[in-house]
Amino acid sequence: MALIQRQTPYPHWEFSDSATGDLLRIVPDRGGLISGWRCAGHEVVYLDLERFLDPAQSVRGGFPVLFPITGGLPGNLLPLPQGEFSLGQHGFARQMPWQLEPLADGLGVQLQLSDNPETLKAYPFNFLLSMEVRLAPGALEISTVVQNRSSEVMPFSFGLHPYFNLSSLETVRFEGLPPQCLNHLTMEGASSAEQMERLASGIDLLVKPTGSVRLVDTGAGTSLELQLSHPLDLVVLWTEPPRPMVCMEPWSGPRQALISGDRKLELSPGASTRLGTRYAFTASTGS
Repeated sequence: MALIQRQTPYPHWEFSDSATGDLLRIVPDRGGLISGWRCAGHEVVYLDLERFLDPAQSVRGGFPVLFPITGGLPGNLLPLPQGEFSLGQHGFARQMPWQLEPLADGLGVQLQLSDNPETLKAYPFNFLLSMEVRLAPGALEISTVVQNRSSEVMPFSFGLHPYFNLSSLETVRFEGLPPQCLNHLTMEGASSAEQMERLASGIDLLVKPTGSVRLVDTGAGTSLELQLSHPLDLVVLWTEPPRPMVCMEPWSGPRQALISGDRKLELSPGASTRLGTRYAFTASTGS
């Protein structure tokens, strides 16, 4: 496996497996973004290239990293014992430059983000995020270690916001969803089955599955299974028609978890925790 710098169709690093043809595209300067994943000859990850090439716009595509919050805060303000801090939607990790290097085992890459003067203005903690991204047979494995380097307890939420290509919003279904979900558009409980009927008109919902969640694209003859592990075991599903894509996102906690305390994660000084998730891709009839 090799890590090579490429300039087209945009500057990025490419990590590939010559035996299978599977590859990753990574843009460390744009939030440690995994901008592409090719598996079994399929481009699994959606990327709006035109928007990506405009640095004034937020990214629509790839695997944005959500830290130290998932979702937004009232007035973009985070109340902490140290004071009140201005923190935008999904936090700052997806907007910061990360460090990139190949893993020692040769099976993937490591991306790292640590605190700096800019992050400390929004989040008064010294931290280190170390994200290991590995290509596995038919799968993408992501393991993130969050370390508190501060002298105080550090609260946080973590999530990934990956975008996946679809043949059409009308030809997909989800398996493994619980009967009920939280509709983010109304912040009320809803029927998961009813929400699935609205995929093509746009959904934004949070589910608490008891196992894996599987996206089946009958038009493409493919399936993608999100394999969860606690505490990164909530799932947000989001579509933005007419884009032929869906986001299938593992989150550790719901919106405003650092305020409500609902599934808020905390690390003692010097402590660390590992958060893992896995996407398994197959090409099949899907029927």
